[in-house]
Amino acid sequence: MAERAMGMTPATWDRHANPWSGWSRVAILPLLAAAAWSRVWIGWWALVPVGAIVIWTWVNPRIFAPPASTDNWMSRGVLGEQIWLVRGGEPALAHHLPVVRALTFLGAAGAILLLVGLVLLDLPLAVAGLAVAMLAKLWLLDRMVWVFSDARLTAPMPAYRPDT
Repeated sequence: MAERAMGMTPATWDRHANPWSGWSRVAILPLLAAAAWSRVWIGWWALVPVGAIVIWTWVNPRIFAPPASTDNWMSRGVLGEQIWLVRGGEPALAHHLPVVRALTFLGAAGAILLLVGLVLLDLPLAVAGLAVAMLAKLWLLDRMVWVFSDARLTAPMPAYRPDT
């Protein structure tokens, strides 16, 4: 669902595999949290940084050139995510499913804690939620590197095509 909302195409995925794209996206959730918290200081003007971050979230996978090499952790994580979206139900990748589900649940729980902390202006709760969500996201990205490695052993690349 998020992939469709982001309008991810094969060309967009190629660009998103650039490590600059992946690493700059890691900062999105903390920046979004800070922008939401800024309502304390700047009131409704907080919608400006929130809007800028939402726009950056959409623009980011499109703005960087395809990487010269995918021989790095971030590129492999992004490519693994791409593979997972298409082939995650295959028997060769089935051993990843329980971990992916657990990390997705953990990330969602962290995001809920973050949201509640932001709404209530409870800094410890917001920071705890952000830490849990970020830890789950990075751990899931590391799992996608593993998915990428496993998938390369079972099928040739490219594995992603949204129309199939």
